[in-house]
Amino acid sequence: MPIVWLMGQVEPVFLYGVISASCILIGVRVCGRATQHLGMHDHPAIVWDEIVGMQITLMLVPTTLVNLITGLVLFRFLDIVKPWPVSWFDKNIKGGAGVMLDDIVAGAIAATVLYGVSIL
Repeated sequence: MPIVWLMGQVEPVFLYGVISASCILIGVRVCGRATQHLGMHDHPAIVWDEIVGMQITLMLVPTTLVNLITGLVLFRFLDIVKPWPVSWFDKNIKGGAGVMLDDIVAGAIAATVLYGVSIL
């Protein structure tokens, strides 16, 4: 959460997006190597994908305590339950991209819900 909170201090949103995109590209490589090294797809010790998923979740809302907690709950729910389309990416894409994509999709869904709730 401290990393995601720090990301929330980045202005403008465009720069936040550039940093997040860079983290995604790095994450595909890092998670792919970790998967090979650990011998298991999406090993629980790999957390880079969760960090990026949370970055995406909080990209469009102010970094308040309520948004951090709500975003964390939404993202983790989607990441654990893996409803469609999150489950499709988890089951069908392998390697570093597969490790990252299910969390990216879960983060995008959580961001949409969190943003929608925050503008009400």
